[in-house]
Amino acid sequence: MRIRVAAAALSGAVVLSALALPAAAQASERPGVVHPNDSLGNTKFSDAVINGGKAIVLGTTAKKSVTVTYTASNESGIALTEAFLWQGTDSSNTDDITGSLGTDDNPSCTESTTDIGVYSCKAVFNINPALDFKDNGVAGTWKLFLGAWDLYANAGYDDNVATTSIKKLSKLTANATPEPVKKGKTITVAGKLTRANWETGKYPGYGSQSAKLQFRKKGSSTYTTLKTVRAGSTGALKSTTKATVDGYYRYVFAGTATTAASTAPGDFVDVK
Repeated sequence: MRIRVAAAALSGAVVLSALALPAAAQASERPGVVHPNDSLGNTKFSDAVINGGKAIVLGTTAKKSVTVTYTASNESGIALTEAFLWQGTDSSNTDDITGSLGTDDNPSCTESTTDIGVYSCKAVFNINPALDFKDNGVAGTWKLFLGAWDLYANAGYDDNVATTSIKKLSKLTANATPEPVKKGKTITVAGKLTRANWETGKYPGYGSQSAKLQFRKKGSSTYTTLKTVRAGSTGALKSTTKATVDGYYRYVFAGTATTAASTAPGDFVDVK
């Protein structure tokens, strides 16, 4: 994992100690705001959205840029913010952190023109699964850590502003035979479900999972579920059905807590 925090990181305001607060920011004065030199952690974070509210799905090699937007509020003004995605049980103890992802650059924040001390912020995480993920066990729920320096060098943080899911990419195939086929005869639909393995960089079969066999009549835009099929230990799928009219057959996998959903391309069968 790419971890930008120091060894003692994520313990309160310590995570922010690596940020270089500009001298000009430290000296800034806010009209009508009392110097909060005895107030630690007065920055509030809200409205955080990770990856547009969707799960972060990663294959084995393709890089992915994930945007996080949030609001940071502090009447004393905000000089810098920091963002991390992390997984574990206790953010104050690095031994309990199983994964951590940082941004390449500090988040960008723009103060509201109407509400003093309210900032709209954006952080971008550039994730390279081939480098950042070497453990399949970290697929699942991740938390968003946000921290900030105000203009008087006070630090504040929230280690669980929002959550997201990081999932393994899955792939699904479908092949209906024979083609063409006589009306009323049996069609066999074979397929295979695989998913990313971050430790090996390959896509092995994802066994013992359920997938729906669906059919779409030629000229229609709607698929209908025919039955549910359970994959074998190697991820192989196989089912039979009767041929009635021309159309497309496919498998659909709903996904799990650690693996993204996938849909096989429809395979057309001509019924004579």
